[in-house]
Amino acid sequence: MPTYTAPGVYVEEVPSSQKSLSAAATAIAAFVGFTEVAPTDDPSDPEGTKPRLVTSWTQFEELYGGFVNGYMLPLSVYGYFQNGGSIAYIVRIPNTEPSNEPSTVALPAADRALGTPVTIESIDPGSPISVVIRSAESDEEGPSPFDLDVLLNGTQVESFDNLTLSPGDRNIATVVNATSTKVKVKLDLKDDVDLANMIEVMKPGTYPLVAPAPLPVPVTGKKFTGSETARTGINGLSIADEVTMVIVPDLVTAATRPDGTIDLAMWKAVQTALIGHCELQGNRMAVLDAPPGMSVQQIKEWRSDVAMYDSAFAALYYPWIKVENPAGTNGQSEVFVPPSGHVAGVWARTDDTRGVWKAPANDTIRGCLDIERPITKNEQSLLNPIGINCIRPFGTRGIRIWGARTLSSDSDWRYVNVRRLFNMVETTILDGTQWAVFEPNDVGLWEGVTRTLNAFLGGLWQDGALFGASPEEAFYVKCDAETNPPASIDEGRLVVEVGIAPVKPAEFVIFRISQQKQVAS
Repeated sequence: MPTYTAPGVYVEEVPSSQKSLSAAATAIAAFVGFTEVAPTDDPSDPEGTKPRLVTSWTQFEELYGGFVNGYMLPLSVYGYFQNGGSIAYIVRIPNTEPSNEPSTVALPAADRALGTPVTIESIDPGSPISVVIRSAESDEEGPSPFDLDVLLNGTQVESFDNLTLSPGDRNIATVVNATSTKVKVKLDLKDDVDLANMIEVMKPGTYPLVAPAPLPVPVTGKKFTGSETARTGINGLSIADEVTMVIVPDLVTAATRPDGTIDLAMWKAVQTALIGHCELQGNRMAVLDAPPGMSVQQIKEWRSDVAMYDSAFAALYYPWIKVENPAGTNGQSEVFVPPSGHVAGVWARTDDTRGVWKAPANDTIRGCLDIERPITKNEQSLLNPIGINCIRPFGTRGIRIWGARTLSSDSDWRYVNVRRLFNMVETTILDGTQWAVFEPNDVGLWEGVTRTLNAFLGGLWQDGALFGASPEEAFYVKCDAETNPPASIDEGRLVVEVGIAPVKPAEFVIFRISQQKQVAS
């Protein structure tokens, strides 16, 4: 309490014992896989493996490049934003290494008959070098000499004047190769070339040296799993607290053997690591893809006898979907992709339009042209009970996600929306009640926490997130002397019991219709 020693008027600010809670974000995805290039925005991360936030496809292209033949992550990220996603983290898995071959460029001649007589090679592989050809002034008759500048990262580091293609002291290969520490010159002139009758020999301009394509390297399941300490792979997402969905679309790229078959052992190992990460974090779900090319019987047997996942923090989708191939590679205008990225976008769209408590199902997938194989109602009756969410075509109603189950055997956590609702509520309470730490553990604190949680949960009930005709039926908050006995207070604990009744989806809509007999009046 303040001490007043002089007469006057005083104003005191009294902190409120009730705080407001804002619902935690629910639609932030994380993608783990392969990209065209590594981002260069962080000098301390030259391989670009640490998680980076992107909020649009344009921003993704600026950091990671565009579509690449065989890479699923760019297609999945594109589908995520296309279907309503707005925030995503990208975790790049390195899958190539430099070839250690020099960068090269062929310099064109001014006369097309000469073609490209000069080839420039870098001495150090991968050096960011460009060369500039400039016309040089000369009073002598015959071919005009030219100047050559060597640029490293855009800065001139070497310059050679009055060069020619003709034999002699100023021949470009003779001069440059004798003194340059950055480049070498190879000269390729045809025997019947008449340089004496040419005025301008080389075409002026700036020509960057092009590095050879990097060499692919095998990617193991361990690389996908990554390291929390090194901030790589799936485990590197531990620093991204707000992530709520994790997708690994390039699992198929790494797990495909040279003969085209899928390494199902690797498939299971990576997905198991992904599920374990989500369970450990407790605030996110794994959006899993079924292996490609499987029939209904095969996916049923794989799910039941091989994968055997049992987790409320994972959802599995089948089959793969066909989308437009933006890269247009291999002459294919369409390509099959794992559905997880597009499904995550639908999750985000549902959260935005309806709320996280609405099951992300019975909604169309934007950009989906077809599915890998059609699923009948009877076939889905075999897959739905074991937690395989099917994607099915419905004629004029489009291609829809027709399942909303997790991979949990516990009926309390059977539905995706229930698990995600609890994730949101738990995260909101965790983040929004930090003010209570080190406060006096007395009745005033208990009542303040109770009012705060009642206001938040009451708002959820009014929005339709909780089941019940009244707030008392929908939730309860208990924080009193019963939950906080003296022994618990002495240990520095504040114990609050919270119970909520989540709404569950009407998965089976049944109309009972009977024939009413007409009775004479």
